[in-house]
Amino acid sequence: MALKIKTREIEYTAADGAKLIGYFAAPETASPVAGIIVAPEWWGRNEYTEQRARELAEHGYAALAIDMYGDKKVTTLVSEASAWMMQTFEDSETIVTRASAGLTTLAQQPEVNADKLGAIGFCYGGKVILDLARSGANLRAVATFHAVLTPKAPAQEGVIKAEILVMHGELDSMVTLDDVATFRQEMHAAKVDHEVIVFENAKHGFSNPLADERAQANGVDLAYNASAEQQSLDAMYALLARQLKNE
Repeated sequence: MALKIKTREIEYTAADGAKLIGYFAAPETASPVAGIIVAPEWWGRNEYTEQRARELAEHGYAALAIDMYGDKKVTTLVSEASAWMMQTFEDSETIVTRASAGLTTLAQQPEVNADKLGAIGFCYGGKVILDLARSGANLRAVATFHAVLTPKAPAQEGVIKAEILVMHGELDSMVTLDDVATFRQEMHAAKVDHEVIVFENAKHGFSNPLADERAQANGVDLAYNASAEQQSLDAMYALLARQLKNE
């Protein structure tokens, strides 16, 4: 049974001066609970990201859907999404700086147990939280969905604190199986506790029910896959329970 939840927007500022607006959701509980940041697809901090935050809250976690572009900018156009995403690549520190600000903001909320933090991310947001984990952030669990796997810098042994779960579509034309193999090599070399799940017949965007609509509107190779979505969410919640469940 889903828990009763509360939501609010939280304004915060990253070290690079970006004014960011997160969407916070938490269960109506008396004691602090584990906290999760939710990093968005390249469309920005949209309703889909907020929905995932609410679902986490209904499962007993506090969640902050983070803003990576500033002023909670969102779009449905690939041209705009690509331009905004590329702006965060111009300075190699921007992604980790803004994601770290989100994680710190989450940890500061009274509903959150700051000793139990995790992160999930979709597409671009998957890269965001993987780079955050690679930076040594205080994360216990990281789960990505059809993530960009290319690192800002390869993981170094002893730096990543989280158990990492990467969920990938076999037919993803944007992030190839070769990219997945390279990521696995990176994780093995750094001795990171990790798992990669590859879903058959799944493309990029498999977790988002709006992927087909976005694909048609923009001429990009995305597709929703209900089976892969459900299996990936089940695997994510198993990871979160294993690493973050209140003792």
